[in-house]
Amino acid sequence: MESNEEIRRLVNAIALKNASEHSGSTNVNTVLSRILSLKPELKNELKTLIEEIRIIVDSVNKLDLEQQKKYINEIYSVNINIDSKSRHENIDSHTLPELQLTGTEVVTRFPPEPNGYPHIGHAKAVVIDEEYARMYNGKLILRFDDTNPMNEKLEYYEVIKSDLEWLGVKPDIIKNTSDDILMLHEYGKNLTRNGDAYICTCGIDNIHKFRMEQIECPCRRNIDNSESNLERLDKIFGGAYHQNEAIIRFKGNMQDKNTVMRDPTLFRIIEVPHPLLGDKIQLWPTYDFAAPVEDSLDGVSHALRTKEYELRNFLYQSILDKLHLRKPIVVEFSRLEFDNMPVSKRKIKQLLEDGLISGWDDPRLLTLSAMRRRGFDPKAIRKFVLSLGLTLAETKPPFKALESMNRKIIDPHAIRLFFVKDPIKLIVDDGKNIKVTLSNHPTNDLGKREVEVSTVFYISRDDAMLLAEEEEVRLMELYNIKIKNIDLENKRVITASYFNNDIVREMKKIQWVSDKSVTKYSILVPKDLYLNDKFNPNSLEIVEGYAESSVLQLKSRIPIQFIRFGFCISEEKKSAIFIHR
Repeated sequence: MESNEEIRRLVNAIALKNASEHSGSTNVNTVLSRILSLKPELKNELKTLIEEIRIIVDSVNKLDLEQQKKYINEIYSVNINIDSKSRHENIDSHTLPELQLTGTEVVTRFPPEPNGYPHIGHAKAVVIDEEYARMYNGKLILRFDDTNPMNEKLEYYEVIKSDLEWLGVKPDIIKNTSDDILMLHEYGKNLTRNGDAYICTCGIDNIHKFRMEQIECPCRRNIDNSESNLERLDKIFGGAYHQNEAIIRFKGNMQDKNTVMRDPTLFRIIEVPHPLLGDKIQLWPTYDFAAPVEDSLDGVSHALRTKEYELRNFLYQSILDKLHLRKPIVVEFSRLEFDNMPVSKRKIKQLLEDGLISGWDDPRLLTLSAMRRRGFDPKAIRKFVLSLGLTLAETKPPFKALESMNRKIIDPHAIRLFFVKDPIKLIVDDGKNIKVTLSNHPTNDLGKREVEVSTVFYISRDDAMLLAEEEEVRLMELYNIKIKNIDLENKRVITASYFNNDIVREMKKIQWVSDKSVTKYSILVPKDLYLNDKFNPNSLEIVEGYAESSVLQLKSRIPIQFIRFGFCISEEKKSAIFIHR
């Protein structure tokens, strides 16, 4: 780690450069932001660092502009990289548009709140974040936005990391917003002391009423009474107020048509233990405050946000302006949603509480855990996200497009087997006891399997209902038979006789399972979770039937294509989950 003298030289260089670019004046917040983006490890020495910066800023501001430029050119231009002006060339061809570059390293961030399991919407965000970081040889920060202990659990931190690892995402830095809570407190105090925020003790109902009626809160008048405002400031940071008794609000514009700017909440008291910090902290910043400050201090060059934050971007920029902090470039894109397949954590939690789904990995959901369990390949998700590009258009792509990409990836290594649902017995009265060798894949070398057959088979009821007496059909990959008698209601049996082994292109083909190589098997078939914005009680079907007994020899989590049924992922010895056709 650098010596104190080296840190002072770097701080001095930053202060001189910033002052020379802004009419001879700089400030503590700007210099602090830049030094922490270059040396994040200094956050552990924040008090000492701020005092050192204050002394240097005062010294630099006493110089005239010509002196500042002279010093920055003559003394601090050597071996002090305060700009990181390394432009990365040879950017690979991507579906994403190029970013507007600022001359600094490209740094993106993915800031999930650990309040649930990540879903495909999060996948879109983090894949775009990572792709841009890699396009420009930059960095990706995974930052847990953990400033609301009421909703957060340790479990969610780990699940998010695990799901991103499965998705193939490799952050360069992993951190928590809560790591910087004391620093965020300092910025909150600065904002309040400067008259850009105030302590509000009005009730929740009154706050809402005033905002809707565009009336300034009575507490806002305390901004003009610095003594009263500072007294309240000491009380809220000193723990004198309890939950819902006081908040810190941004001094916005109560007449603004953008309701976000009508004095929004920046800090609130939450008397619930934090999953990482326990009871140490009770005054927590909102995402509206923490996100811009953290982005600036973490050195984020491009803050990629979904379009839902569009109106909040004004607040994002305003907070950084008031704190004199560096502003990242904000890049917006549309959310990823599908019809009848909600991704809202609130909705999912309600479904869990009501016992309507089995867990966060219920195969009807679009959480990454659920999609992994259902058999989607992470490469298909990444490919799908990038195929959408970076657009603001609020369209819901067809889920079949994702299925199509997944199909192309899993098809080459999915073993083909026979499965018949709602089985009907088929007796070939002159059939023979023989063993046949079947390929596990029509084109790729996935091995072969040996199946023993006799005179008794099982076929699906769907196929049986389409048969007619005296009709000639082919048992797939075996031989041709002629139907003699059909009884589907009483004995549930069909009789037939061996016809020949000629391959006739126009002949009807049906799949089968031999009674010499059969096992009971069930397949879980997920369907649309919602229909017309209401929970679909028939969204999960269990299909029972018979499968070839060789399925029992497969390891779990192996993709299978049950011929004429669809792709499935084996889950247990005698069950699977339907992926798609």
